[in-house]
Amino acid sequence: MKKILLPLFAICLLASCKSGSANNEQEDKANKLQKEVLAEHDIAMPKSMKIPDLQKEVTRLLDSLTGLPEKAKEAAAPLKTKLEGLKDELSYAETAMDKWMTEFDLDSFKKDAAKRIQYLMDEKLKVGKVKEAVLNGLAKADSLLRR
Repeated sequence: MKKILLPLFAICLLASCKSGSANNEQEDKANKLQKEVLAEHDIAMPKSMKIPDLQKEVTRLLDSLTGLPEKAKEAAAPLKTKLEGLKDELSYAETAMDKWMTEFDLDSFKKDAAKRIQYLMDEKLKVGKVKEAVLNGLAKADSLLRR
């Protein structure tokens, strides 16, 4: 009986060690993904704080175009189109950042590493798109408003 129990105990011990190792690997991967998600956010968030002021400036410029004489309005039509596009782009970037921050849950799936990894991979894609929208909107604003 002892000859059977000792190898059985050793097998169980090895299996539990491997399971713990796999859990640690998944937890490490989840922690790494979490850091990557937060790093993306930390790039976009401070820059997104400039958006409201830029939106006000775009609105001010659009308002000033409406008071122009008819010929000047026609000449300014391409600028008006660009400003309206910029206004939409900035609005989207601001809304996307707010929505992502509201929906993101840092504590999601804390007890299930596999689900947490999938959640964080999805969030990394989302926040990457938000960061891209913010940076592109700011770059467009910089080129259009800083002439």
